Amino acid sequence: MSAILSVDELNDFISPGVACIKPVETLPQTTTPKDNDDSNEHDVILEGQPGQGQEGPAPPAQISLTDCLACSGCVTSAEAVLVSLQSHNEVLSVLDAAPALRVVGTGGGLAVEGLQDASARLFVASVSPQTRASLAAACGHGVTERQAGRMIEQLFMGTDGLPGGGRWGNGFTWMVNTNTAREACLVLGSDEVLRATSPTQQTLPLLPSDKPATPTITSSCPGWVCYAEKTHPYVLPHLSRVKSPQALMGTLVKTTLSRSLGISPDRIWHLAIMPCFDKKLEASREELTDAVWAGDGKPGRGIRDVDCVITSKEILMLAASRGIDFFALPKVAASQPLFPDPLIHSFLFPTRSRQQSRVAGTSGGNLHYILHDVQSRHPGSRIETARGRNADVVDYAVVAASGETLFKAARYYGFRNIQNLVRRLKPAKASRMPGGKPFGGAKRPAGRSSGMDYAYVEVMACPGGCTNGGGQIKVDDQAIIDRKGLLTKPGPQEQKDWLAEVDEAYFSADEPDSGRDPKDEVVNGISPSKIRDTLAHWSDMTGIGLDRLVYTSYREVVSDVGKSQITDTERVVQLAGKIGGGW
Repeated sequence: MSAILSVDELNDFISPGVACIKPVETLPQTTTPKDNDDSNEHDVILEGQPGQGQEGPAPPAQISLTDCLACSGCVTSAEAVLVSLQSHNEVLSVLDAAPALRVVGTGGGLAVEGLQDASARLFVASVSPQTRASLAAACGHGVTERQAGRMIEQLFMGTDGLPGGGRWGNGFTWMVNTNTAREACLVLGSDEVLRATSPTQQTLPLLPSDKPATPTITSSCPGWVCYAEKTHPYVLPHLSRVKSPQALMGTLVKTTLSRSLGISPDRIWHLAIMPCFDKKLEASREELTDAVWAGDGKPGRGIRDVDCVITSKEILMLAASRGIDFFALPKVAASQPLFPDPLIHSFLFPTRSRQQSRVAGTSGGNLHYILHDVQSRHPGSRIETARGRNADVVDYAVVAASGETLFKAARYYGFRNIQNLVRRLKPAKASRMPGGKPFGGAKRPAGRSSGMDYAYVEVMACPGGCTNGGGQIKVDDQAIIDRKGLLTKPGPQEQKDWLAEVDEAYFSADEPDSGRDPKDEVVNGISPSKIRDTLAHWSDMTGIGLDRLVYTSYREVVSDVGKSQITDTERVVQLAGKIGGGW
């Protein structure tokens, strides 16, 4: 999705009333809708679809965003309408619903005040580095990604921001950087790949039993995951089981705070600020709720780890809704209390941020870290690169000093390139004819390798990576046109130049932390041992197995178009009748 959509802005998109393919039980005319405060529910009227035994139109049906993600039908407007429920307006609505819970220091640590109000929530936000880079570019005048992050903190926590207005003057208690969760995901992802390619490899001994097939493919891009689930289910065994940084941070926040403060996870409201609209879809997945980590380990409708997602451009809309000039906010860090657990606090709030490598790209550097991890385990080896058919396709190899190829990987960005990748992964079907050859796989000249000897492939839906996400601020947005004083509508070249400014801001983080213990084993600026120790501590303090905390699952989405709930026998009888037979 490349623009913010709301119900009243739909025009040429398919409306939910045209072809909603999710089977819905028609509510009786006498039934009264139940009061439900679940912000994930939305009334969708299926126009022109009378219920069984009714002569008029059916009453509104309750369809949740989870329902829409469970079908492969209208992936445009139906999802867009429901995704619009996660918006800057929703943030303001929740902030104004009741006084916020307050965390106060006591002799025994931290305590929560205001629990007597059942509507009160404790507000926590996490923000991505791509969002900070987008807003830094929007500010201009050499504003860095770190400074933009402080301005976001002031908006959500400072007296000049949201706490300075609204019905209750509510603000957010904590705001964390998803870069810390990203580092954990990098270590977990590398361990996962190395265990899959070398079973004897010594890595974190807490991998899921269903290790991904080779090649392992990135799963942190929700647009790519949704596409695979709905159109190419044969790809799902290849997807990494490691949660995305957004999802991992959501689980960390909900589990740590609920256990440390002694409050229910539904009293914690977690907002994620991301560069991508599809992150709203990810937050709505049943695989990312407390049904997994606090229940039986199976996906289900429960308390979501991420309650709401807004994008970079929605930050400006949020500020404007309260009459706040975002660009005038102070560039100083807002004060926030210590996180309840000291080790988790040091993990979430490091003294220095890790400098992003330009070679790693702007999507977090999954592939880059894995390559360096492999290289660190083979002294004297080198990393070689070879550009593919365009700039968004690159092949990588870790080559030993002897010339032996130790590890092969690739990067595929953009759906045009992703389609080529999935075609190469498509398995051939066995012929039913005696002596027949397999068919249906990717066609290629005889004797030519498919190229699927990769151990890992980094896939991102957006060309150029996450700084070019659909939720990022664009050069033709009115706020940028006004700030730049443009007299004509910017074109593709201006947008390309603008993206270069965002990328420059993304790489403007601090220098590497010079205070790191020299005894630490460091891979690309990250200490895997510290990450593993922190994850193990997290599991111990919450009493939840690490496999439930850091891994997720995927499922094939099967279209229900034209299907009724009939038995296999009835289906065979219907098919026989259609071909002229019968029983």
